[in-house]
Amino acid sequence: MSLEELRVITIVYVSALVPLIIYCYKKDKIPIWVPSIYLGAFLACALGWELWFTYGWIEGDPVNLRRSEILNQWIPIHTNWLLNSMADAGTISLGGLWLMWRCSGKNYQVFQQWNWAAFSILLVWCIAQNLLVELFLYYDQLSEGKLLSWAPLAPTGQFFNPLLFEFNGRSVMLQTQLPWLIMAPVLYKTVIIMARKS
Repeated sequence: MSLEELRVITIVYVSALVPLIIYCYKKDKIPIWVPSIYLGAFLACALGWELWFTYGWIEGDPVNLRRSEILNQWIPIHTNWLLNSMADAGTISLGGLWLMWRCSGKNYQVFQQWNWAAFSILLVWCIAQNLLVELFLYYDQLSEGKLLSWAPLAPTGQFFNPLLFEFNGRSVMLQTQLPWLIMAPVLYKTVIIMARKS
């Protein structure tokens, strides 16, 4: 196992499991709508793109063909979508909401009504983490020539997937950025609805 593979495995498992551990220890201090948001984000990410990208259902390559055998052993194809969706729901979605709240001076009102400044923080977080994943974590799985499936939250699929930019010989494509461009506003609006009800 290379250090690169160890890094990928560690980040995937830590980002999937740590938010659940934090929730178990801090649940009395966390708003009651948070578990519903976690579950909703998990389902949205799983059904929106993670299952599709994992199995390559529509004109894509399954993940086990896009990465090393060591990664396939430690993150099997049938748990790949699960771990990624858990990380998306916890570290990315809930982590982004927490960051938004912290950067807004711990103002709970950002969960009660749309706030463009707060949303900007959430959107930057979602896109920035996705760029880091594409450029430094999964770059070998997402490189040119390795096809991702069409997915409901990546609706252009391979049909329209221009190169957005390159960095150190690694490419960033439109298809991989679309899910979080769509997910961020949906997540924020859903949080506002849930927070108002509680």
